[in-house]
Amino acid sequence: MDIKPIGGKLWRTAAGQDDLQEIEDIKGAVEAMLFVADEPLFPKQLAAILQCDEGKMLSVLQELRDEYIEYNRGMQLREVGGGWRMHTHPAYADHIEKLLLSSKRTRLTRAAVETLAIIAYLQPITRGQVANLRGVQSENMVKVLEEQGLVAEAGKEKAPGGPSLYITTDKFLERFGLNNLDDLPSLKSFEPDQETIDRIAHSLAEPSTTGTGTFVEPDEPT
Repeated sequence: MDIKPIGGKLWRTAAGQDDLQEIEDIKGAVEAMLFVADEPLFPKQLAAILQCDEGKMLSVLQELRDEYIEYNRGMQLREVGGGWRMHTHPAYADHIEKLLLSSKRTRLTRAAVETLAIIAYLQPITRGQVANLRGVQSENMVKVLEEQGLVAEAGKEKAPGGPSLYITTDKFLERFGLNNLDDLPSLKSFEPDQETIDRIAHSLAEPSTTGTGTFVEPDEPT
């Protein structure tokens, strides 16, 4: 099969169905690599990775470039210094700016991550229980996580004063790329010794701050 990069289109001479499928497979792989690359990729480099002819790779790149232009996609493929790189379409710059400004999120501090991890693995849990495990007052940290939508109140504990119980939210799953809580990394390899387990159990059962640990459904969704 003779493939020449002419006018940005693939010229497939005597191309069979298998040949066409091979080209489409190469195109898909190239597009994926271009999408994640943080620097221009060169035809020779891509051809070596995909074990194909460099001329065929150049044709694939040109065809991809023309497809983005033809269908007015939000991305553009451009040749930069002999390499190829994906760019956002300049016509949509204003929309991209608005998105970035609206979705800007606060970086979680180490204390916030620690607090969030405790809630994620031990939910539902009270602020007092979190504080006992961390060894420091954690009310402000829980409040910060609640304001960011990563945790939410989910009922009251059956205990004097009825302290609130907290769980993680769908936003927590989205932020950490999880489908559900079962996707949380296993803690088996970090399993504590018996002394630590006993200390945690004692902390969670501490009556002065946490009560009995019995969960009560809220009267209304929160």
